[in-house]
Amino acid sequence: MGGAARLHEEMSSFAEIPLSVLDLASVREEMSHADALAQTIETAVLADSLGYRRFWVAEHHGMAAVASSAPAVLIAAIAAATTDIRVGSGGVMLPNHSSLVIAEQFGTLVALHGDRIDLGLGRAPGTDGHTAAVLRRNLQTETEADFPRQVLELLAFFGTIPPLENGIGSRIVAVPGLGDAPLMWLLGSSGYSAQLAGMMGLPFVFAHHFAGGPTTPQAFELYRRNFAPSAVLTEPLAMVSVSTIVADTEEEAVEQSMPHNLWAIRLRQGGRPGRVPSAAESAAHPWSPGERVFALERNSHQAIGTLGQVQSRIVDLVDATGANEAIVVPQGPDIASKLRTLTDLAVRVTQPA
Repeated sequence: MGGAARLHEEMSSFAEIPLSVLDLASVREEMSHADALAQTIETAVLADSLGYRRFWVAEHHGMAAVASSAPAVLIAAIAAATTDIRVGSGGVMLPNHSSLVIAEQFGTLVALHGDRIDLGLGRAPGTDGHTAAVLRRNLQTETEADFPRQVLELLAFFGTIPPLENGIGSRIVAVPGLGDAPLMWLLGSSGYSAQLAGMMGLPFVFAHHFAGGPTTPQAFELYRRNFAPSAVLTEPLAMVSVSTIVADTEEEAVEQSMPHNLWAIRLRQGGRPGRVPSAAESAAHPWSPGERVFALERNSHQAIGTLGQVQSRIVDLVDATGANEAIVVPQGPDIASKLRTLTDLAVRVTQPA
């Protein structure tokens, strides 16, 4: 098959994939927190106008590079600024919170904005151990049963399942919350989360954008193998996230990826990596051979390149995982590069009725 025919076939396949957006509310050098949050809302407004299905924000704490520490508050602002796109969390780190508080927060969002709210739930703290201890107000180690129990509590608070034996959903009621259920997703980057999502009959999202590699398809296989129909789903529903940069050339896209790669390297080296480096700082950094290998290896699992390359890589990832949707994480050294990526990809965004 010739190159043009192959590209046309990939574009046709790409057009069938529902696309969503995960925004990390990145704080770059010389930006205020207000600037970062304003850029996230600007990105959401564009995604809404371009026809993307969902726009999600994450929960992180004590990280200078991420302004999204209160997802429910940010989701409310995004939902108020948009009209059609679904808005949600990718995700709320449930062990940091009381399940009643999350039920009330997201029940309020549903009461305000109707059936546009997603509640993605994660098990990790989204921060370091010391900060997590302050968030949770104790130093106790959570048990393996804690997270599934909290998820069941949420389902009972929303009225999705019958009240639990401890009175949650009957004597203890979330207001708003009961009868105001968002669509709940379980997020993860391991086989454990995939199996749990399947066993509980919930939608599943794999965080390929930071934990992705050749073993990603195994998580989706575990999810489908363990899936049991529930009050939420009768059949599996899965999404895969992928870091994405579209540029005129592959070399330019790689260059645009390096500030985030440098930040990731500093995070892995321990301590607090600070804000996302600027393009100038990344270009001036004395990259060691090991650091360059890490960055290029990290890029190889994501969708970074020309429009055709990015489309092809998203198609390949969806084919390999069997995901129903893809959620792109637009990166780049500035807001213009993020918006360019979303605009270029949206040329063939189609959302099935």
